[in-house]
Amino acid sequence: MGLREFFTGQGKGLSFELFPPKSDEGVDQLMVVVGELMEFSPDFFTCTYGAGGSTRDRTLQILERVRKEHDIPVATHLTCVGSTVEQLRNYLDSALRIGTNYVVALRGDPPKGQTEFQQTEGGLRFANELVRLIRDEYSSLGVLVAGYPEVHQEAPNAQVDLENLKRKVDAGADVIVTQLFYNNVDYFRFVDRCHSIGIRIPIVPGILPVTNLAQIQRIASLCKANLPRYFVERLGEREDTAWQFQVGVEFAQAQVAELLEQGVPGIHFYVLNKSQATAQVLKAHWQTAS
Repeated sequence: MGLREFFTGQGKGLSFELFPPKSDEGVDQLMVVVGELMEFSPDFFTCTYGAGGSTRDRTLQILERVRKEHDIPVATHLTCVGSTVEQLRNYLDSALRIGTNYVVALRGDPPKGQTEFQQTEGGLRFANELVRLIRDEYSSLGVLVAGYPEVHQEAPNAQVDLENLKRKVDAGADVIVTQLFYNNVDYFRFVDRCHSIGIRIPIVPGILPVTNLAQIQRIASLCKANLPRYFVERLGEREDTAWQFQVGVEFAQAQVAELLEQGVPGIHFYVLNKSQATAQVLKAHWQTAS
């Protein structure tokens, strides 16, 4: 099945994002989580890729294990950061050799200690250039790109951000996956704006269930996602982790329920290499929606 076909039915597409642990023991523990998430019959898993390819071998190790142990499609993230075009080709060749099906094509964030993206000599500057490279030279790979309901933190305004997204779509992207968000109205407004400039590929909401107030405040500050005031206040009513976990899960359940009721093409979960919160969200709604 082609990548876009996973998202042609209302509320049918389901995917999970992983990140590479630092140790072999961590990888083994992650595979337990993958097994637990397989209960929900996902369409594919993705795995992130460290800046400058710092986790490339571990990323490929995880993808190969997921694909072989569960017979499911996998997607590698890939960024322009710190790589020449030849190095990007070498990585894509390696990804194909282990059976990778899709690529999440990103420009990438500046490495730690830098405030602005710096194009590598002999490398690429924009994500749409990476999409075009994949489409022209690795046509068997499906391509996902990122969309930002609340505007990318480096974009001067929403219109420029939308035009950047349109370039990625025009270069050959199959699916858009959004940055995390906590106000569904932002997602629906974003979809409307995408449609208004001719973007017609699936726009999949990216969901990160909250399990800890301090953690989500750090994450939201990095990607400039807005946390509803009432939600933060509710999380902060108690300091114990069990309370914050339950409040976060209930919020995510309501968020996902509304998205599915409105006919989104699917859901992409940022699971942070854990299964409990996502599993509770899915048990509440996904079985009846699938």
